[in-house]
Amino acid sequence: MRTLVLGGTRFLSKEIARQARDRGHEVVCAARGQAGDPPPGVEFVRVDRSEDGGLAPLEGSFDLVIDVARHPSQVRRAVDELAGRAGHWTLVSTLSVYPDTREATSVLHEPLASDADENDVANYGRAKVTCEQIVGDAALIVRAGLIVGPEDVSDRFTYWVDRLARGGRVLAPGSPGDLVQLVDVRDLAAWTLDAAEKGLTGPYDAVSSPLPRGELLAGIAEGLSVQPELVWAGQEFLAEHDVNAWMGPRSLPLWVPLPEYAGFMARDVSAVLAAGLHIRPVTDTARDTLTWLRDSGHTVTRSGLTPEEEAELLRLLD
Repeated sequence: MRTLVLGGTRFLSKEIARQARDRGHEVVCAARGQAGDPPPGVEFVRVDRSEDGGLAPLEGSFDLVIDVARHPSQVRRAVDELAGRAGHWTLVSTLSVYPDTREATSVLHEPLASDADENDVANYGRAKVTCEQIVGDAALIVRAGLIVGPEDVSDRFTYWVDRLARGGRVLAPGSPGDLVQLVDVRDLAAWTLDAAEKGLTGPYDAVSSPLPRGELLAGIAEGLSVQPELVWAGQEFLAEHDVNAWMGPRSLPLWVPLPEYAGFMARDVSAVLAAGLHIRPVTDTARDTLTWLRDSGHTVTRSGLTPEEEAELLRLLD
Protein backbone atom coordinates (compact mmCIF):
# COMPACT_ATOMS: atom_id res chain seq x y z
CA MET A 1 0.00 0.00 0.00
CA ARG A 2 1.01 3.62 -0.51
CA THR A 3 0.39 5.25 2.85
CA LEU A 4 0.36 8.95 3.67
CA VAL A 5 1.01 9.89 7.29
CA LEU A 6 0.09 13.51 7.91
CA GLY A 7 2.77 14.02 10.51
CA GLY A 8 5.23 11.21 11.04
CA THR A 9 7.88 13.14 12.95
CA ARG A 10 6.78 12.70 16.57
CA PHE A 11 5.59 9.92 18.89
CA LEU A 12 2.42 8.18 17.63
CA SER A 13 2.52 9.36 14.01
CA LYS A 14 6.23 8.53 13.84
CA GLU A 15 5.58 5.05 15.23
CA ILE A 16 2.77 4.54 12.69
CA ALA A 17 5.14 5.53 9.87
CA ARG A 18 7.84 3.23 11.24
CA GLN A 19 5.55 0.23 11.47
CA ALA A 20 3.96 0.90 8.08
CA ARG A 21 7.46 0.96 6.57
CA ASP A 22 8.28 -2.34 8.27
CA ARG A 23 5.11 -3.89 6.79
CA GLY A 24 6.32 -3.02 3.32
CA HIS A 25 4.16 0.03 2.72
CA GLU A 26 5.46 2.84 0.57
CA VAL A 27 5.29 5.53 3.26
CA VAL A 28 5.10 9.26 2.71
CA CYS A 29 5.29 11.55 5.74
CA ALA A 30 4.05 15.12 5.25
CA ALA A 31 4.79 17.75 7.89
CA ARG A 32 6.55 21.03 8.50
CA GLY A 33 9.50 19.12 9.96
CA GLN A 34 9.73 21.24 13.11
CA ALA A 35 8.91 18.49 15.60
CA GLY A 36 11.70 16.17 14.51
CA ASP A 37 12.67 13.81 11.72
CA PRO A 38 10.57 10.97 10.30
CA PRO A 39 11.90 7.41 10.65
CA PRO A 40 14.56 6.31 8.15
CA GLY A 41 13.38 4.65 4.97
CA VAL A 42 10.30 6.77 4.33
CA GLU A 43 9.73 9.67 1.97
CA PHE A 44 9.45 13.05 3.66
CA VAL A 45 7.55 15.90 2.01
CA ARG A 46 7.67 19.29 3.70
CA VAL A 47 4.22 20.91 3.80
CA ASP A 48 2.47 23.68 5.70
CA ARG A 49 -1.12 22.80 6.49
CA SER A 50 -1.83 26.20 7.98
CA GLU A 51 -2.13 27.65 4.46
CA ASP A 52 -4.56 26.91 1.64
CA GLY A 53 -2.78 24.76 -0.93
CA GLY A 54 -0.26 23.68 1.67
CA LEU A 55 -0.46 20.03 0.55
CA ALA A 56 0.33 20.89 -3.08
CA PRO A 57 3.82 19.29 -2.85
CA LEU A 58 2.18 15.87 -2.39
CA GLU A 59 1.99 13.92 -5.63
CA GLY A 60 -0.05 10.90 -6.66
CA SER A 61 -2.73 8.97 -4.80
CA PHE A 62 -2.70 7.05 -1.53
CA ASP A 63 -4.34 3.83 -0.42
CA LEU A 64 -4.31 4.97 3.22
CA VAL A 65 -4.24 8.41 4.79
CA ILE A 66 -3.61 8.66 8.53
CA ASP A 67 -4.01 12.04 10.21
CA VAL A 68 -3.32 13.00 13.83
CA ALA A 69 -4.22 16.71 13.55
CA ARG A 70 -6.20 18.50 16.24
CA HIS A 71 -7.01 21.64 14.23
CA PRO A 72 -10.22 21.45 12.16
CA SER A 73 -8.85 23.91 9.61
CA GLN A 74 -5.94 21.57 8.87
CA VAL A 75 -8.15 18.49 8.61
CA ARG A 76 -10.57 20.34 6.34
CA ARG A 77 -7.76 21.42 4.00
CA ALA A 78 -6.43 17.86 3.85
CA VAL A 79 -9.85 16.39 3.01
CA ASP A 80 -10.42 19.01 0.33
CA GLU A 81 -6.95 18.99 -1.22
CA LEU A 82 -6.65 15.19 -1.29
CA ALA A 83 -10.16 14.62 -2.64
CA GLY A 84 -10.12 11.91 -5.27
CA ARG A 85 -6.60 10.83 -4.33
CA ALA A 86 -7.21 9.21 -0.93
CA GLY A 87 -8.53 5.72 -0.34
CA HIS A 88 -9.20 4.84 3.29
CA TRP A 89 -8.97 7.69 5.79
CA THR A 90 -8.02 7.40 9.47
CA LEU A 91 -8.25 10.18 12.02
CA VAL A 92 -6.57 9.74 15.38
CA SER A 93 -8.94 11.46 17.78
CA THR A 94 -9.12 11.38 21.58
CA LEU A 95 -11.25 10.27 24.50
CA SER A 96 -11.45 13.98 25.35
CA VAL A 97 -14.35 14.17 22.87
CA TYR A 98 -16.53 13.01 25.78
CA PRO A 99 -17.48 15.92 28.06
CA ASP A 100 -18.93 13.83 30.90
CA THR A 101 -16.03 12.81 33.14
CA ARG A 102 -18.22 11.51 35.97
CA GLU A 103 -19.68 8.70 33.86
CA ALA A 104 -18.43 6.91 30.76
CA THR A 105 -21.24 7.98 28.44
CA SER A 106 -21.19 8.21 24.64
CA VAL A 107 -22.35 11.85 24.52
CA LEU A 108 -19.91 14.07 22.60
CA HIS A 109 -18.86 17.68 22.99
CA GLU A 110 -20.52 20.21 20.74
CA PRO A 111 -18.34 20.98 17.70
CA LEU A 112 -16.58 24.30 17.39
CA ALA A 113 -18.65 27.10 15.95
CA SER A 114 -15.61 28.62 14.28
CA ASP A 115 -12.07 27.62 13.37
CA ALA A 116 -11.01 30.81 15.15
CA ASP A 117 -11.39 28.90 18.43
CA GLU A 118 -9.26 25.91 17.45
CA ASN A 119 -6.00 27.09 19.03
CA ASP A 120 -7.44 27.38 22.53
CA VAL A 121 -6.27 24.32 24.47
CA ALA A 122 -9.53 24.45 26.44
CA ASN A 123 -11.31 23.57 23.18
CA TYR A 124 -9.25 20.44 22.53
CA GLY A 125 -12.16 18.02 22.87
CA ARG A 126 -14.53 20.19 20.83
CA ALA A 127 -11.88 20.66 18.15
CA LYS A 128 -11.42 16.91 17.81
CA VAL A 129 -15.21 16.40 17.54
CA THR A 130 -15.16 18.92 14.71
CA CYS A 131 -12.30 17.04 13.03
CA GLU A 132 -14.30 13.80 13.30
CA GLN A 133 -17.26 15.42 11.60
CA ILE A 134 -15.07 16.71 8.78
CA VAL A 135 -13.66 13.27 7.87
CA GLY A 136 -17.14 11.75 8.10
CA ASP A 137 -18.64 8.32 8.63
CA ALA A 138 -16.48 6.63 5.99
CA ALA A 139 -13.34 7.20 8.07
CA LEU A 140 -11.84 5.20 10.91
CA ILE A 141 -11.93 7.28 14.10
CA VAL A 142 -9.34 6.19 16.67
CA ARG A 143 -10.29 7.80 19.98
CA ALA A 144 -7.03 7.27 21.75
CA GLY A 145 -6.65 7.23 25.51
CA LEU A 146 -3.44 8.04 27.36
CA ILE A 147 -0.61 7.01 25.02
CA VAL A 148 2.59 5.87 26.74
CA GLY A 149 5.87 4.14 26.03
CA PRO A 150 9.24 4.97 24.48
CA GLU A 151 9.59 8.51 23.10
CA ASP A 152 6.73 9.88 25.24
CA VAL A 153 7.96 13.27 26.46
CA SER A 154 4.74 14.28 28.23
CA ASP A 155 6.18 12.53 31.31
CA ARG A 156 2.80 11.31 32.55
CA PHE A 157 3.70 7.61 32.50
CA THR A 158 7.42 8.32 32.15
CA TYR A 159 7.45 10.04 35.55
CA TRP A 160 6.46 6.81 37.25
CA VAL A 161 9.07 4.79 35.38
CA ASP A 162 11.78 7.27 36.33
CA ARG A 163 10.57 7.61 39.92
CA LEU A 164 10.15 3.93 40.67
CA ALA A 165 13.51 3.17 39.10
CA ARG A 166 15.12 5.43 41.72
CA GLY A 167 13.58 3.35 44.50
CA GLY A 168 13.00 4.38 48.10
CA ARG A 169 9.75 5.71 49.52
CA VAL A 170 7.46 6.77 46.68
CA LEU A 171 4.47 9.07 47.12
CA ALA A 172 1.47 7.51 45.35
CA PRO A 173 -1.80 9.38 44.73
CA GLY A 174 -5.32 8.45 45.75
CA SER A 175 -5.85 4.79 46.56
CA PRO A 176 -4.59 1.51 45.05
CA GLY A 177 -8.05 0.72 43.70
CA ASP A 178 -8.46 3.88 41.61
CA LEU A 179 -8.78 2.98 37.93
CA VAL A 180 -6.32 3.89 35.18
CA GLN A 181 -6.39 3.32 31.41
CA LEU A 182 -3.52 3.68 28.96
CA VAL A 183 -2.12 2.23 25.74
CA ASP A 184 1.43 1.58 24.58
CA VAL A 185 2.22 3.69 21.51
CA ARG A 186 3.43 0.60 19.66
CA ASP A 187 0.21 -1.31 20.31
CA LEU A 188 -1.91 1.65 19.22
CA ALA A 189 0.11 2.14 16.04
CA ALA A 190 -0.12 -1.56 15.17
CA TRP A 191 -3.88 -1.68 15.64
CA THR A 192 -4.42 1.58 13.74
CA LEU A 193 -2.61 0.10 10.75
CA ASP A 194 -4.41 -3.25 11.08
CA ALA A 195 -7.78 -1.52 11.16
CA ALA A 196 -6.94 0.79 8.26
CA GLU A 197 -5.69 -2.09 6.12
CA LYS A 198 -8.96 -3.94 6.79
CA GLY A 199 -10.98 -0.85 5.91
CA LEU A 200 -12.66 -0.49 9.29
CA THR A 201 -14.72 2.65 9.76
CA GLY A 202 -16.43 4.43 12.62
CA PRO A 203 -15.27 5.36 16.12
CA TYR A 204 -13.34 3.12 18.51
CA ASP A 205 -12.22 3.98 22.04
CA ALA A 206 -8.62 2.81 21.79
CA VAL A 207 -7.11 2.19 25.21
CA SER A 208 -6.65 -0.66 27.68
CA SER A 209 -9.29 -2.03 29.97
CA PRO A 210 -9.36 -0.17 33.30
CA LEU A 211 -6.81 -1.42 35.80
CA PRO A 212 -6.27 -0.41 39.44
CA ARG A 213 -3.51 2.13 40.03
CA GLY A 214 -1.88 -0.16 42.57
CA GLU A 215 -1.68 -2.87 39.93
CA LEU A 216 -0.23 -0.39 37.42
CA LEU A 217 2.51 0.75 39.78
CA ALA A 218 3.27 -2.84 40.78
CA GLY A 219 3.59 -3.77 37.10
CA ILE A 220 5.97 -0.89 36.47
CA ALA A 221 8.07 -1.90 39.47
CA GLU A 222 8.16 -5.52 38.30
CA GLY A 223 9.25 -4.46 34.84
CA LEU A 224 12.08 -2.44 36.36
CA SER A 225 13.05 -5.17 38.86
CA VAL A 226 12.66 -2.83 41.84
CA GLN A 227 10.70 -3.01 45.09
CA PRO A 228 9.84 0.55 46.12
CA GLU A 229 7.84 1.42 49.23
CA LEU A 230 4.60 3.09 48.12
CA VAL A 231 3.19 5.72 50.47
CA TRP A 232 -0.40 6.48 49.51
CA ALA A 233 -1.75 9.99 49.93
CA GLY A 234 -5.47 10.70 49.75
CA GLN A 235 -6.82 13.29 47.36
CA GLU A 236 -7.82 15.61 50.22
CA PHE A 237 -4.19 15.73 51.39
CA LEU A 238 -2.94 16.29 47.84
CA ALA A 239 -5.41 19.10 47.19
CA GLU A 240 -4.60 20.73 50.54
CA HIS A 241 -0.92 20.82 49.59
CA ASP A 242 -1.43 22.08 46.04
CA VAL A 243 -0.47 18.88 44.23
CA ASN A 244 -1.88 19.03 40.73
CA ALA A 245 -3.77 16.19 39.08
CA TRP A 246 -3.00 14.34 35.84
CA MET A 247 0.12 16.12 34.52
CA GLY A 248 2.30 19.23 34.63
CA PRO A 249 4.58 20.74 37.29
CA ARG A 250 4.04 19.77 40.93
CA SER A 251 1.71 16.97 39.95
CA LEU A 252 1.22 13.28 40.50
CA PRO A 253 0.53 12.02 36.98
CA LEU A 254 -2.40 9.74 36.19
CA TRP A 255 -4.21 10.88 39.32
CA VAL A 256 -7.63 12.51 38.81
CA PRO A 257 -10.01 13.70 41.55
CA LEU A 258 -12.98 11.48 42.33
CA PRO A 259 -15.93 11.39 41.89
CA GLU A 260 -15.62 14.26 39.38
CA TYR A 261 -13.54 12.08 37.05
CA ALA A 262 -14.87 8.62 37.90
CA GLY A 263 -15.73 7.95 34.26
CA PHE A 264 -12.59 9.51 32.80
CA MET A 265 -10.60 6.29 32.88
CA ALA A 266 -13.40 3.75 32.94
CA ARG A 267 -14.27 3.51 29.25
CA ASP A 268 -15.81 0.33 27.84
CA VAL A 269 -13.22 -0.93 25.35
CA SER A 270 -14.84 -4.24 24.43
CA ALA A 271 -15.36 -3.09 20.83
CA VAL A 272 -11.72 -2.24 20.14
CA LEU A 273 -10.46 -5.38 21.88
CA ALA A 274 -12.87 -7.45 19.78
CA ALA A 275 -11.48 -5.64 16.72
CA GLY A 276 -7.99 -6.83 17.56
CA LEU A 277 -6.26 -4.25 19.76
CA HIS A 278 -3.51 -6.06 21.65
CA ILE A 279 -2.41 -4.61 24.99
CA ARG A 280 1.07 -5.67 26.03
CA PRO A 281 1.90 -6.13 29.73
CA VAL A 282 2.74 -2.96 31.66
CA THR A 283 5.98 -4.66 32.67
CA ASP A 284 7.18 -4.60 29.06
CA THR A 285 6.15 -0.99 28.49
CA ALA A 286 7.93 0.10 31.68
CA ARG A 287 11.12 -1.79 30.83
CA ASP A 288 11.29 -0.40 27.31
CA THR A 289 10.48 3.13 28.49
CA LEU A 290 13.35 3.01 30.98
CA THR A 291 15.71 1.82 28.25
CA TRP A 292 14.63 4.74 26.07
CA LEU A 293 15.04 7.17 28.97
CA ARG A 294 18.61 6.04 29.56
CA ASP A 295 19.57 5.83 25.90
CA SER A 296 18.03 9.18 24.93
CA GLY A 297 19.06 11.16 27.96
CA HIS A 298 15.52 12.52 28.30
CA THR A 299 15.03 14.36 31.59
CA VAL A 300 11.65 14.05 33.26
CA THR A 301 10.56 17.65 33.91
CA ARG A 302 7.18 18.20 32.27
CA SER A 303 5.12 16.27 34.81
CA GLY A 304 5.52 15.08 38.36
CA LEU A 305 7.09 16.17 41.63
CA THR A 306 10.68 17.21 42.07
CA PRO A 307 12.62 15.12 44.63
CA GLU A 308 12.44 18.06 47.04
CA GLU A 309 8.68 18.45 46.66
CA GLU A 310 8.10 14.74 47.18
CA ALA A 311 10.37 14.62 50.24
CA GLU A 312 8.49 17.50 51.87
CA LEU A 313 5.11 15.85 51.23
CA LEU A 314 6.35 12.53 52.61
CA ARG A 315 7.58 14.33 55.74
CA LEU A 316 4.13 15.87 56.21
CA LEU A 317 2.52 12.44 55.95
CA ASP A 318 4.76 10.92 58.64
